[in-house]
Amino acid sequence: MRAVILAGGRGTRLAPYTTVIPKPLLPIGDRPILDLVLHQLADDGFTRVTLTLGYMADYFKVFLAQRPELHERLEIDFIEETQPTGTAGSLAMVPDLDEPFLAMNGDILTDLSYAELFRFHCEQDAALTIAAHQKQVKIDLGVLEIAADGRLTDYIEKPTKSYSVSMGIYVYRPDVLMMIPKGEYLDFPSLALNLKDAGRKVLAWKTDATWLDLGRPEDLQEATELFVARESQFTLRAA
Repeated sequence: MRAVILAGGRGTRLAPYTTVIPKPLLPIGDRPILDLVLHQLADDGFTRVTLTLGYMADYFKVFLAQRPELHERLEIDFIEETQPTGTAGSLAMVPDLDEPFLAMNGDILTDLSYAELFRFHCEQDAALTIAAHQKQVKIDLGVLEIAADGRLTDYIEKPTKSYSVSMGIYVYRPDVLMMIPKGEYLDFPSLALNLKDAGRKVLAWKTDATWLDLGRPEDLQEATELFVARESQFTLRAA
């Protein structure tokens, strides 16, 4: 199985940390998040991983050069963008994507089974499958529901809303790449909607797996505390 890790972003919400080290190489506990992700993919049966790089690309090259144990388990290569082309656009530069492949952000802490997601996608013969997490969002304000004429119809104090959110982990059919112009900017939401509008089969794979997106300093802190307390949950993969 083949995977692509999207690792070219600047991680501006995590500044100042990301002014000195790219986000996927930030540590949780005693190891970089990318190190954990690569080992998880190898444990789940993936044999080749391509990293799409941009910001601080040399840091990734040094990191990979210092991890011979990873190269014993995975064929690892990378492509380097001179100009960002987005979370979907960068896939057009990756060679040899002629079979279904997994693509994911490089800054995720999860115990999701990548192999199970991959099998689901192939069994459903979807063009695109999106791993989905149920996110509870607490709104610390009073929410007003207002009719068109301005009259109050309801007042909900500090509600909690539940949303299905993308986990930043996807599986593609290779023919989807025909809808990604090479060298042009295209983000993932636009691609997903383009596929839907074209009548292609786009699925969400709902999972109750633990998932944290490391987008903000408080997310990184939470992920570190969780990983230190429950490391085996993320490192011991189910057979």
